[in-house]
Amino acid sequence: MKIALIGYGKMGKAIEALAVSAGHDVSFRITSANVSDIDQIDKSNTDVVIEFTTPSTVVGNIKKVISKGLPIVVGTTAWEDLKVEIDNFVSEHKGAMISASNFSIGVNLFWSMNKRLATLMNDYPQYDVSMMEAHHLAKLDSPSGTAVTTANQIIENNDLKSTWKECHKGSSNELLINTIRQPEVKGTHLVKYASDVDDIELKHVAKSRDGFAKGAIIAAGWLIGKQGVFGMEEVLGLNS
Repeated sequence: MKIALIGYGKMGKAIEALAVSAGHDVSFRITSANVSDIDQIDKSNTDVVIEFTTPSTVVGNIKKVISKGLPIVVGTTAWEDLKVEIDNFVSEHKGAMISASNFSIGVNLFWSMNKRLATLMNDYPQYDVSMMEAHHLAKLDSPSGTAVTTANQIIENNDLKSTWKECHKGSSNELLINTIRQPEVKGTHLVKYASDVDDIELKHVAKSRDGFAKGAIIAAGWLIGKQGVFGMEEVLGLNS
């Protein structure tokens, strides 16, 4: 397939390396230096677009791509307040989009287990749940998009928590997220249920960006020829 990359930072380069090694072509590499080249992306030269940019540019990029009738895979995070608007835009234009805060297959399996565990723990209120997430020093969002998704899943499936908070102390209905920034940490997410007698932990540790990049490429191939708004649950068959 022919992939256009909007955003050519560390993730874009990781996606390119894996895509080329798998026999795919990269039709465009869009950065802040050549952003106007987005207008040249169309069905004649591109099959699917993968977007990893910033919250301030992602919405405009999605609208341009969908307006051209191309499917788009969006890995940019921290624009959730506009998600309903964009979902409606994609539907109105009969487009196709996958957006996720994390494309790693391992993380999505972690999320599937997280939702199940949160539901099970409703019957065991003696366990208090908390979270930890760690990333490299250049990570801009805090907590990470992956951590926020994880926290929201717990809140949606566990009656003991109604909101999350980034700190070490809070009220009993708050899910606390301890955020850590250290050199060379690709991404670690931990969910901990603690009681007086034991702890239960669910943990995912990323070893490289290749897991995220590989998942984005898999999502791109899956999305071609489809119509609608999807998540990685559909791509991996985890919502059945």
